[in-house]
Amino acid sequence: MVRIVRDQVQRGPSPRWQHRDCAGLVRFAVTEALSPHDARWMRANGMRPDAGLPPELDLDAGQALLRNRWVQTGGTVGHFVTALALVQHNSRPVGRDINDAQPGDLLFYDHGDAQHLMVWMGASVAYHTGTTTPVDNGLRGVGIRQLMNWKDTRWQPAVDNPNFAGVYRLSFLS
Repeated sequence: MVRIVRDQVQRGPSPRWQHRDCAGLVRFAVTEALSPHDARWMRANGMRPDAGLPPELDLDAGQALLRNRWVQTGGTVGHFVTALALVQHNSRPVGRDINDAQPGDLLFYDHGDAQHLMVWMGASVAYHTGTTTPVDNGLRGVGIRQLMNWKDTRWQPAVDNPNFAGVYRLSFLS
């Protein structure tokens, strides 16, 4: 998942990624991570066969369904889920200390009427701004030091930031 998010930030969004927002980035990366990474997949994602992907996951039929089964607000299951439903119904809280985050964890921000996700990449975060223009695909990668020093403190993943709800791990990973 982290490799797919990194590729989206570095090379630009895949034409196959339809819902271009923060939750859409997570959904796309999970779907692609849980897909079989055969030659067809490699071509569709613009990757060389020697791209150095991790070993394939040996998923049973039930596990393979996870890539398109998100629990939505209200309990229905489907392909789409919002940022809020991703953390409320498809993730478990890890805590509010960024030091407890593992690659692929989600940093969740709640601004009352709007919510936002960032993907923890290890020493940085990746996210989608939620907007795109002809010259800006909305994807960003930011080092943790830079993020912790942003002037707009609403986006700092700090325990004293009331907008930072915490670190969340996708439920199927636990």
